[in-house]
Amino acid sequence: MMMKRKGFTLVEIMIVVAIIGLLAAIAIPNFIRARETAERNACIANLRQIQGAVQVWAIDSGSASPTTPEMGDVVPNYIRAWPACRGVAYVVPSVSADPVCPNSLTGHTLVAGGGGSTT
Repeated sequence: MMMKRKGFTLVEIMIVVAIIGLLAAIAIPNFIRARETAERNACIANLRQIQGAVQVWAIDSGSASPTTPEMGDVVPNYIRAWPACRGVAYVVPSVSADPVCPNSLTGHTLVAGGGGSTT
């Protein structure tokens, strides 16, 4: 009477490992792209929030176009906390200028009309 051994063969294990590797090769770039998109959208939202806070400060204080507020003028009355992009704080823009991402990352800009970049 022959006893049958229980367990997986080397070929079966190699097939499973190959399938898992293929799935990882497909999924990892998608996760990276999703993270980059989320970071870009968060940065654009921060830029809009900064721009809005500076504009409302200018209206309330009656400041002229080239004036640049101090951070203490804007925080906490017009924006609760000063945001950052990847850990680097934004520079306070003048009333007439758009805020800029401190990291100079592609797509982290406001476009004309107040919308965010979709690139």
